[in-house]
Amino acid sequence: MPENTVIGMFVILIPLSIGVAVLRSGLFDIDVIINRTLVYGALTATLAAVYFGGVTLTQTIFPALTSQEQQPQLAIVASTLVIAALFNPLRGRIQSFIDRRFYRCKYDARKMLEDSSAKLRDETDLGALSNDILTVVRDTMQPEHVSLWLRETERRRTV
Repeated sequence: MPENTVIGMFVILIPLSIGVAVLRSGLFDIDVIINRTLVYGALTATLAAVYFGGVTLTQTIFPALTSQEQQPQLAIVASTLVIAALFNPLRGRIQSFIDRRFYRCKYDARKMLEDSSAKLRDETDLGALSNDILTVVRDTMQPEHVSLWLRETERRRTV
C-alpha cells in the first residue's frame, strides 16, 4: 500500500513539474490563448443570443402577419443569414473592446502605428521622416536605445 502512494505522488508530480517549467520559462504564450478565449467566447454567446432571439421573434411575428400555423423555415433561414452577416463586424468590435480593456499596451501601440503610418506616407523630407520613424519606434516599443541606419545610394556619374 505505501508503495502505491509513493508511485502515485511521482505520477502526479511529473505533469505538475512540466506545467511549472513551461509557465516559468515562458514557453507557452498564454496571453494569446486568453485573448482568443475571451473574444470567441463573447462572440459565440452574442451570436447564439441573436440567433435564438431572431428565430423566436420571427416565428412569433411571421404567423401573425401571414395567418399560417406552421413553423416557417424562412425565420430560420433569415436568422442564419443575419448571423453570417454579423460574424466579422461583431468579431472586430469584440476584439477591439477586449484589446482596449485588457491589453492596453498592445492596443495603444497598434493605434499609434496606424495613426503614424498615414503621416509617414505623406512625408517627403528624409530628415523629418527619420525623426518620425525614431519617435514612433521609441514611443511604441520603448527600447533603451534607438538608431536608424540609412544606406547611401550610389550617385550616377555622367561621362
